[in-house]
Amino acid sequence: MTLIIDPVHALADSLALALGDGLRAVESVTAAERDLELHPDELLVVIGPSIDVGEALRAVAVWQVDRPELGVVLLRRRVDVQLLTEALRAGVREVVVPDDLTAVVTAARRSLELSRLRAQSRRGPGRAEPSGRLVTVFSAKGGAGKTTISTNLAAALARDGARVCVLDLDLEFGDVAISMHLAPERTLLDVMPMAGQLDEQGLRSVITSGPVGLDALLAPPSPGEAGRIDPGVLPELIRVLRRMYDVIVVDTPPALSEPVLAAFDASDVTVLLATMDVPSLKNLRLALAAFDMLRHPSESRLVVLNRADAKVGLTRDDVERTLGARVDVEVPSSGDVPASLNRGELLVAQRPEHPFSVAVRSLASAVRAHDRPDPGVPAPRTPRRGLRALVGRGGAR
Repeated sequence: MTLIIDPVHALADSLALALGDGLRAVESVTAAERDLELHPDELLVVIGPSIDVGEALRAVAVWQVDRPELGVVLLRRRVDVQLLTEALRAGVREVVVPDDLTAVVTAARRSLELSRLRAQSRRGPGRAEPSGRLVTVFSAKGGAGKTTISTNLAAALARDGARVCVLDLDLEFGDVAISMHLAPERTLLDVMPMAGQLDEQGLRSVITSGPVGLDALLAPPSPGEAGRIDPGVLPELIRVLRRMYDVIVVDTPPALSEPVLAAFDASDVTVLLATMDVPSLKNLRLALAAFDMLRHPSESRLVVLNRADAKVGLTRDDVERTLGARVDVEVPSSGDVPASLNRGELLVAQRPEHPFSVAVRSLASAVRAHDRPDPGVPAPRTPRRGLRALVGRGGAR
């Protein structure tokens, strides 16, 4: 079901054709509030362009506190940075132009998938379907050893008996395949024809089996193919992966691209990686500031300092002061790490007592310690902003 708010009936009719059956239409925000009281399970509201933007955003801000699983798509004839900033602060997930019905449908689908993921995570015992945890590994600067940490973290989790899949979202230059010594015969490109109808059987057909019991969903082998992957399918993909695995480790590029933001939106744990150099720390500090602005939960983050024993004139205290955040795990440098990478081996699996492996296993323990809250305990009333709204917008208000 979807609720649209707009007095123009023609708009509701066109959206009904685009979004499918089950759409309800009301003419005002006041009527919408009454409707939502009658439909407590509603997950999507589309606010039309005829509704005053101030009134709309005030209502959204209230809904995001009282109904944190409800997603809102705002339609505006003109879109600019000021509008996007105000909408994000209120809790709107997407702002799109109503004349582009394809964009409206895509935004609605993304919002619904995210709402379903959040609703699923809040179900009580005995009612929730199997739901694996999503762990996103991110570095704001290239060369930090992100893929090495991602794949070895996945191996450490698998070594303890978890069913683990590595999802490579570095769509242009993904290195998961080469790091795990895999041939990318099937990749994320093969998921695209299944969009909207993705299920476990279809997804298993494109997953590549790797070492130590790991599975991987690989990035395309050619950078030019990245543009063929629609980020709108990612919430659906993540939902199916959660049913199939205990943990999904997401490897990312050093950029806040739309696929990366989609992963952040759905993540249970975010591993933020930095190295002992000023550019890396500066970029991570900026990323942390963006997350704070958008109310991405700080309690879900783990800050990891890679090559922490490098003698470069910085200390852990320097790093923590620069970031304004605690370092949770320090990973030492070692020539054995690139050597294992060149052999297509995962050091955690081959040499579990190596200092590098011990540090990564400590990270795996920290990830496991970030349990979801008890479903019987009310969740904090701080809504998470849709991080994807940072990108992919254009036009004038």
